[in-house]
Amino acid sequence: MESNNKTERVVSAIENGTVIDHIPADALFKVIQILGLSHLSNQMTFGVNLNSQRLGKKGIIKIADKFFKAEEINRIAMVAPHAKLNIIRNFKVVEKLEVRLPEHITGIVRCVNPKCITNNNPVTPKFEVLSDSPVSLRCHYCERITDQTHLEYITE
Repeated sequence: MESNNKTERVVSAIENGTVIDHIPADALFKVIQILGLSHLSNQMTFGVNLNSQRLGKKGIIKIADKFFKAEEINRIAMVAPHAKLNIIRNFKVVEKLEVRLPEHITGIVRCVNPKCITNNNPVTPKFEVLSDSPVSLRCHYCERITDQTHLEYITE
């Protein structure tokens, strides 16, 4: 694939799959971790510190033959609340989605309160989203508020 600008490299297109774009550059590896992408055998391409008019620097992930469920998209929204997902079929973008943080988050992050029932019993953590920029959550069980810098993600 050629580009008009000889200094620009173009990553090869994928036939079917998902492109996650507009990830803040400093959140790219967190998105990879949260989604458990290192455990997939799908072909993947990612770029970091790419120029972006909107973000300054951004990250991008292309995953062949992978289509995300709503729960997985919620995970992306936790660290990249304005990321865009492009669904690719037969080399064409057939759907564009902007990730959105829902009103409630279940099973994605741990409560920061060590005495919370979710940290001492087999109870799935649940949170109310108080703010999406920066992310702020209130635990459903102990009501402890957690901000984005203290979130501990549950990875499978």
